[in-house]
Amino acid sequence: MLRFFRRLMPKEDRFFELFEQHSRILVAGAAAFQKMLEGGDEVAAHAAEVVRQENLADDVAREVQQALHRSFVTPFDRADIQELIQAMDDSVDEMNKVVKAVTLYELKTFDPIMREMGVTIVDAARLTAEAIPLLSSLGQNADRLGELTEQIIAIENRSDDLHDKGVKELFRTAGRSDPMDYIIGREIYGGLEDVVDRFEDVAKKISGVVIENV
Repeated sequence: MLRFFRRLMPKEDRFFELFEQHSRILVAGAAAFQKMLEGGDEVAAHAAEVVRQENLADDVAREVQQALHRSFVTPFDRADIQELIQAMDDSVDEMNKVVKAVTLYELKTFDPIMREMGVTIVDAARLTAEAIPLLSSLGQNADRLGELTEQIIAIENRSDDLHDKGVKELFRTAGRSDPMDYIIGREIYGGLEDVVDRFEDVAKKISGVVIENV
């Protein structure tokens, strides 16, 4: 009955606009992040771009929180809105944490598997950006949203495999001969995996919204 009355009342639709804006920032941040992992003299410039995108994402996340405070009726549950934008924002926040480590250790080269994980991050961001606009018409887009979230989760599973493979190779090449290189490399691998984990959180949150509202 509550759901019926909610459908009759006017809703604050700016949430969808803000979600889409944030998802585009995720794609831009992921693209800069991947370029950073290619290494070379442009690492610092790409790292700075990730930081810039992370700041833009924070601004949008704050706008969502403000919209929640002033909105009487929301498109779907308030807690779901808050958790979804938080999961999205956490994704770019984790990129920023990796950037901080790269800057701290003045890294200019990255393992091939790290670069491959960077590709998975871009893929996850693009799928997220495809899924987010579909939330404005949940009933019509439920099947496609299910497909997209499954693809994001599959990317996370692949990222797990890459992480394990990369750490194993890192230990083989540097674990005994260069412990500091191993420690730094493992930190980067862990950070990369955390980024993809947060995209999985976004996918699961989207799935939950679909289940609750369709």
